[in-house]
Amino acid sequence: MKKFKKGMSLLLVAAMLTLAGCSSSTNSADNSSSNEPAEAGDAATADGAVFKIGAIGPSTGGAAVYGLAVQNGADLAVKEINAAGGINGTLIEYNFQDDECDNEKSINAYNTLKDWGMQMLVGSTTSGCCIAVAAESANDNLFQITPSGSSVDCISNNDNVFQVCFTDPNQGVGAAQYIGENAVAQKVAVIYDSSDVYSSGIYEKFVQEAANQPFEIVSAEAFTADNKTDFSVQLQKAKDTGAELVFLPIYYTEASLILTQAAAMDYAPKFFGCDGLDGILNVENFDTALAEGVMLLTPFAADAEDDATKAFVSAYQAAYGDTPNQFAADAYDAVYILKAAIEKSGATPDASVSDLCELLKGAMAEISVDGLTGEAMSWDSDGAVNKAPKAMEIVNGNYSLIQ
Repeated sequence: MKKFKKGMSLLLVAAMLTLAGCSSSTNSADNSSSNEPAEAGDAATADGAVFKIGAIGPSTGGAAVYGLAVQNGADLAVKEINAAGGINGTLIEYNFQDDECDNEKSINAYNTLKDWGMQMLVGSTTSGCCIAVAAESANDNLFQITPSGSSVDCISNNDNVFQVCFTDPNQGVGAAQYIGENAVAQKVAVIYDSSDVYSSGIYEKFVQEAANQPFEIVSAEAFTADNKTDFSVQLQKAKDTGAELVFLPIYYTEASLILTQAAAMDYAPKFFGCDGLDGILNVENFDTALAEGVMLLTPFAADAEDDATKAFVSAYQAAYGDTPNQFAADAYDAVYILKAAIEKSGATPDASVSDLCELLKGAMAEISVDGLTGEAMSWDSDGAVNKAPKAMEIVNGNYSLIQ
């Protein structure tokens, strides 16, 4: 696989801390919508102080696969850190709230966590909810790191918000570069959600970069939130224009319908997506054989052979009975990024929310973190992370890293 162009670094998954046993109790998928905070454990500091980390995402509803992955990935990291003695001897208390992928409910979840005493936020999980919550956290000057809110609007004019995932523009640019540089197709169609900031943001940058690549966009058809079930018109346009590849900068639920409807009309192009397609193999009542050969860009591959990934996947499967996706890995990294920032800044849990935020913002400009989803991750002044995606293909019902 060729390297991405300037502005996108090559992702190398690096060694993490060895996974340790868990002695603390945090929320899990079995009580994903609980309003009760997780306990930090028995080995609390002498004064009983803890760092209180909140998290928000959809653990119920159509996007639950994303929220549960974020919930569990962060949960696993918290347990590891607490089992190892905490952050500079201070343990973490963790509380996850369900927002059902609804902006208003995400704000309600944020307020619930504020009442609980949250000092730092991992979330929100989806871009729209993250944008809504970021407006609140900016007003409170509360430190926020989103594992998967990829829209640039999550961080725009919000100097308290940072991203673990790569931004939508980078996904659009990276997808166009990969398709062009690797001669995946010459005629490309796009089906995107014009009502969604994630989808439309990727689409915009994909089109711009496509002008620099040796392929032609022969069809670009949108759908909106009120029509996410019938894609016959968009698919027929792609078929009629001879598209060999259909780019899907959308989420896995709609993508599963598109693949099903394409098969029904005897149209079998290559399908190519971004991190929103991570989860398509878990869609209920979807014939996963239709996803064979689907390609996507994502910063994490569960089948990678490095020791850190193998240990993480093993521990995650043992704890939650599922294989982690990119969202789980990003959330896991988010907690360790918080740990690195706290250690760098020397922050203590008795600091006010605003003072803690100022300390962490300063530290984010200085730290470099090796994580599951990126080596030597760093952050620019806007809060965007410097790392790049990997190309993966679904082979025999599994995600396979393209070398």
